[in-house]
Amino acid sequence: MAPSDNRPLLYLKLVLTAVFWGGTFIAGRIVAREAGPFSAAFLRFLVASFILLGFVLKTHGTLPGLPRKLIFPVTMLGLTGVFAYNALFFSGLKTVTASRASLIITSNPAFIALFAALLFHERLTILRTLGIALSISGAMIVIAKGNPLQVLQGGLGLGELCLFGCVMSWVAYSLIGKVALARLSPLVSVTWACVIGGLFLLPPALFEGLTSSVASYSYAAWLSIAYLGFFGTSLGFIWYYEGIRTIGPSRAGVFINLVPICAVIMAFFILDEAIDRSIILGAILVFFGVYLTNRP
Repeated sequence: MAPSDNRPLLYLKLVLTAVFWGGTFIAGRIVAREAGPFSAAFLRFLVASFILLGFVLKTHGTLPGLPRKLIFPVTMLGLTGVFAYNALFFSGLKTVTASRASLIITSNPAFIALFAALLFHERLTILRTLGIALSISGAMIVIAKGNPLQVLQGGLGLGELCLFGCVMSWVAYSLIGKVALARLSPLVSVTWACVIGGLFLLPPALFEGLTSSVASYSYAAWLSIAYLGFFGTSLGFIWYYEGIRTIGPSRAGVFINLVPICAVIMAFFILDEAIDRSIILGAILVFFGVYLTNRP
């Protein structure tokens, strides 16, 4: 079977990953109300590490060791995509709404494509550039309810700056992952990144008062942590890495533009929010942008 024959399945996985990650903004807001950012991030990756280790043991029988040349890049995966991203993610969600946060995160693909072109010489054609622009524009229309200028009217606070830090952390994570995947499977690399990142998160989580506050978390907070660990991390990270390895970081990254669409749709069902014309128009632009960016 030719590699291209697997593309539809890969694209389905990336779309589902966007659905899972759309839900992380809702789950993250719930957890951020009760837990500190380092505590929330550590618990998320404690759950994810156990699940991923189970997958690794079932697949490989043991956790493969890291070649000496990959110790540094995999450690950087843990520091960027796990430690930095999640500490900033939960810090931002303490003051920024889930919809606004998801809008800020949609700038990921543009930066990923730019740095992939600069560092890995990936082609940034006119159609791919147009696709990225359409996707980001559609996401902005959805979140800003038809008036993207509303995003700038409130200015930038600490929460918004933390979420922009998330963007930079994820760009680094995506591009470093392209190097790590040259010799490691997505499952093994993600597992090592989660374990390493979780270990770095533990000391600040303890300093934050994790042991004294964890018993007071609500049922909704624990369900959200479980969701973040399994769907938002374990499955999401593995499938996203498969996309990076097969179609490159810029094409895989553009699927992140679907995340705010998914977040808004889930907010409709969970929070009873209305779906208006701007959401429909934005969804059309996002999906068309993804098509242009990933067409043969």
